[in-house]
Amino acid sequence: MPKTSARLLSLLSLLQARRDWPGALLAERLEISQRTVRRDVDRLRELGYPIQAIKGPDGGYRLDAGTELPPLLFDDDQAVAVAVALQIATTAGAGIEEAAARALTTIRQVMPARLRHRIDTLQVTAIAPPLQADSAVLMTLSAAVHACEVLRFDYDGRDDLPVRRVQPHHLVTRAGRWYLVAWDLDRDDWRTFRADKITPRTPTGPRFTPRDLEDVAAFVTSRFQGSDTGWACYGEVILDRPAAETARYTRDGVIEELDDGRCRLTLGSWSWTALAATLGRFDAGIEVVGPAELREAFARLAARYAQAASG
Repeated sequence: MPKTSARLLSLLSLLQARRDWPGALLAERLEISQRTVRRDVDRLRELGYPIQAIKGPDGGYRLDAGTELPPLLFDDDQAVAVAVALQIATTAGAGIEEAAARALTTIRQVMPARLRHRIDTLQVTAIAPPLQADSAVLMTLSAAVHACEVLRFDYDGRDDLPVRRVQPHHLVTRAGRWYLVAWDLDRDDWRTFRADKITPRTPTGPRFTPRDLEDVAAFVTSRFQGSDTGWACYGEVILDRPAAETARYTRDGVIEELDDGRCRLTLGSWSWTALAATLGRFDAGIEVVGPAELREAFARLAARYAQAASG
């Protein structure tokens, strides 16, 4: 890669890593002059990146969110990670399979030969869920949840109401299917709706104040009592991974979508130690919600792993 292009990539990576960067610190990190930093910032602006200058004694720069998608610059590891993620995206059950395949083809065409070889050595055979939700429907449901707007939709289920009116609260996955947890305005009660049976109507209704539903996972699990294998231990954690990504590897848990690319996962196992080990396979940050037995199991595993690593 030419020196200037490599430097632009490094500069862009730094700007994405934190909100504000003093110009002098950028120059120090990149081992260039502040004048060169200014020129490189201008080059990135010409490519479409919205970089704002920060006023002050030292001056600096900030990468803002733009209205258009500029050319993307990835380092080698990022490019390979994107390609691998697209290969396994067909297991999400979110209706993005065709788009993921087209995106992978586009990215592969512009990759250097050394990177194409790396991703071609990893061949993933994805087994999709039997029933999938349309990605546009999932986006509509998620937007209504976050905006706290009443939803109207047709529901293809055993129901005597042609049009449902609900206050949407949570979008969750369970056993490979997506569900909407909502307060049913006509039934005056909490209900779960399969996303693949929902046809939203537009526009959405008025804003509402969310009702309190303390344990979403327990509520969803209770709706399927008698259809699950009864585990001896159940725990709840928050994973630093998106719900759609976590759902690809979780067939018998309840997943709740959270903000900032995280999700809440409730999962069962035959022992607390086994449950902690199972959760560790996600290779992500974990916050234990409860119970205390699960937190203690993580501590035991941490001690065992530390001893194994030191040996």
